[in-house]
Amino acid sequence: MTVDREDRLTPKICFVVSSPLTITSFLLSYIEALSAHHKVVVVANYAGERMSRLQLPNVGSLHIPIERSISPLKDLRALKALYDLFRKERFDIVHSVTPKAGLLAMVSALAAGIPLRFHTFTGQVWATRTGFFRWFLKMFDRIIYYCSTDVLVDSVSQRAFLLSERVIYEKNSSVLAQGSISGVDIQRFHPDSAARSTIRMEIGVPPEAFLFLFLGRLNREKGIPELLRAFKQLSAEYHNAYLLLVGPDEKGILKDEISCDNIDTRRIIYKGYTDVPEKYMAAADVFCLPSHREGFGSVIIEAAASGIPSIGSNIYGISDAIVDGITGLLHERQNVAELYNCLKMLMTDREKTNMMGNNARQRAEKYFSKDLLVKSFLEYYEHKINRE
Repeated sequence: MTVDREDRLTPKICFVVSSPLTITSFLLSYIEALSAHHKVVVVANYAGERMSRLQLPNVGSLHIPIERSISPLKDLRALKALYDLFRKERFDIVHSVTPKAGLLAMVSALAAGIPLRFHTFTGQVWATRTGFFRWFLKMFDRIIYYCSTDVLVDSVSQRAFLLSERVIYEKNSSVLAQGSISGVDIQRFHPDSAARSTIRMEIGVPPEAFLFLFLGRLNREKGIPELLRAFKQLSAEYHNAYLLLVGPDEKGILKDEISCDNIDTRRIIYKGYTDVPEKYMAAADVFCLPSHREGFGSVIIEAAASGIPSIGSNIYGISDAIVDGITGLLHERQNVAELYNCLKMLMTDREKTNMMGNNARQRAEKYFSKDLLVKSFLEYYEHKINRE
């Protein structure tokens, strides 16, 4: 395993993630900006991915099979491969994102003597767990912090949570701008009446109907069971209410929940993975994210840039993305009754819904634009490099 040694620029930077989708979804703008002046290498598990490796100037890509789930033998092999790479290439900075990649990258980078070791926390799997498993997973995050020289956290409230849990400390932990891992592309996500009409016609939703949207991975931790139950109650009362679910259905949760709760599916529409989320955002009236845990809720900011308010769980991360009563509504996590009340409140008061959507759009432009986050990211790197 080797990295092209031609025209090396200093400092040399290596990003480590489990899935290449983390790069394309969240880190691409940062990597493009850094690669203008530095040699950048991206390490990811490319096996089985239906996507090509990055094709950018001064950016290399390497395959190391980092698994998302715990797999001791595979994890040890990946740890050894990372250590060998870091010892050979002598990067100046190693930057990891996602828990497993962070644990393996930070431990191996410390052992290999990499001077600057950054990790970005994007949410904690253990936040909703209890007992031994919570302690066990939390220990891994503590190891990541102690092996790194600096950590970023993608929301103010998540950083406060990690500080309160003594996973990280004030020293060498920070948040970029007002939060968000990557900001939102204001040019891509924006109100779009043409897309609204096209998508509604395509999915069979009347122009005057009220459309709620969930976009993301469909699983229990995203609050899909609660959303379906709340919508079941709402749709029984209001016949112009529709729910659109967009994203991969993990383990067939949608079919299971609909069968268990005898939910009428005539006004529930399911679409799988999409590479044009902005079109579905433009078609909706309200975005819903009743998640059990979330690092920031970047999709809420995308909805905001599209000019629609959001309804979300009142948990760390989401509470940074939604200003309750101003850009959307917050409800108690896993509380179906509160979620139903939020759905009903916005559906029956279109004036309030439109006002919140306008507020959300203005806030996204002011605090969470991609350009602002990239600028903050580059300033962070410059400060850390100069400090070193």
